[in-house]
Amino acid sequence: MASDGSFEVVRSTEIDAPAESVYALIERFKSWTEWSPWEGMDPNLERTYSGPETGVGSKYAWKGNRKVGEGKMEITVAEPSSRVELDLHFLKPMKAENVTVFELEQTEGGGTTVTWRMLGQQKGLMKLIGKIWKIDKMVGPDFEKGLGQLKSAAESQS
Repeated sequence: MASDGSFEVVRSTEIDAPAESVYALIERFKSWTEWSPWEGMDPNLERTYSGPETGVGSKYAWKGNRKVGEGKMEITVAEPSSRVELDLHFLKPMKAENVTVFELEQTEGGGTTVTWRMLGQQKGLMKLIGKIWKIDKMVGPDFEKGLGQLKSAAESQS
């Protein structure tokens, strides 16, 4: 975390599937049930989808137990087979607004390198907590799990 409270969490993986297949799993929120690291943490998770099925303007909101909290996100950039960017708003357990970006790059072997990035600003109490518990250590393992599950989902479809 920078002294101004800004942070960035970044994880990448190689997936043996074409970028179009991986992109389709990311730009369609209903597909996140196949790979999101937070799926399964609350069997009673409430999900709401609105806007278009895919791409810019597609929205997803959730409400669950303490482990998954409550929040919403909206796709703001959708560049086919290369980039998905979304605004992420956590409402509970703590309020936060972050930008999440998925970057996809086709490899020479026909696979895809996926980079999952979250950028944000820790303010107030969260800025203080961030000095003790680094956001990268809290969120990074979830990104790693999610990328592993995204890899499995994409490769099983190919």
